[in-house]
Amino acid sequence: MIRVEKIHAAGSWRSEASDRITLDREDRHRRRAVLTGENGLTFLLDEPTAVFLHHGDGLELEDGRIVEVLAESEDLVEIEADDTAHLVKIAWHLGNRHLPTQLLGATLRIRRDHVIEDMVTKLGGRLTPVSAPFDPEGGAYGHGRTHGHDHGHDHGHGHSHGHHHDHGHIHD
Repeated sequence: MIRVEKIHAAGSWRSEASDRITLDREDRHRRRAVLTGENGLTFLLDEPTAVFLHHGDGLELEDGRIVEVLAESEDLVEIEADDTAHLVKIAWHLGNRHLPTQLLGATLRIRRDHVIEDMVTKLGGRLTPVSAPFDPEGGAYGHGRTHGHDHGHDHGHGHSHGHHHDHGHIHD
């Protein structure tokens, strides 16, 4: 099976794509997978560690062909606020919940979640449902990915006082 030899960042490759593959956010975080493009080209992605593929990346195959990565549109909500300080406050609350968030300058994007949307509304944010590719920020050290998770368990305290606490689960 033909393998991916190199991953080119979006905008850094110039040749015509031989095929395209459309993946949602989770499917774009891979280490090893057999993938099939829209035109039927099947190939193997086999990286030493998991990589996050971004919309527009080019997967260069062993024979030099390029497969373009496209981010699948997802049900998201775009968040606006009165000013930058207000948006930063909302972003802090989203980050405090380990919620994958896409930063778009004057707006934020998150996956649809009625509980989180209610929280943002109560914080004074304005919400607009959108269907768009989701490309959230990576991990805290500029690589990897963040993981959203349910805070349905009771910590017996609020999250606004800034201390560290263990959630009892592991992030890869």
